Amino acid sequence: MNIAQIIAHRDAGVVTCRADHSVAEAVALLRAHQIGAMPVVDETGAVQGIFSERDVIRCLDELGADALSAPVSDAMTSPPVTASPQMSEPEALGLMTMRRIRHLPVVENGRMIDFVSIGDLVKAHIDQIEQEASEMRNYIRSA
Repeated sequence: MNIAQIIAHRDAGVVTCRADHSVAEAVALLRAHQIGAMPVVDETGAVQGIFSERDVIRCLDELGADALSAPVSDAMTSPPVTASPQMSEPEALGLMTMRRIRHLPVVENGRMIDFVSIGDLVKAHIDQIEQEASEMRNYIRSA
């Protein structure tokens, strides 16, 4: 299974922010949408970085209370690690494990088309295993 198959039936709404937003504005978006990370995009839709809860903690440690007024560009993880729609689910999981990250922007022709989490990939993997087990049980019953 590849990333395109995983995202094929999902709502295309991805919460994003801009590099010139303040950390406080970005934190408010994370909280309002109950998410742990979001891509930072420019006006063309190109991904400039990822802003996550980990980035907030690091920024607070470095800047103290001034972190909230800092621009997201000072706190985000950049350059972003991205995936293509053709990347397989095992490749994406391996990349996330190797790079110690939990989110991947899915990029095609220089533009982000979706955003996947490690949870999305694990769920797809489990669903595939359950489908194969069900097919195997049905095959055994019909024999």
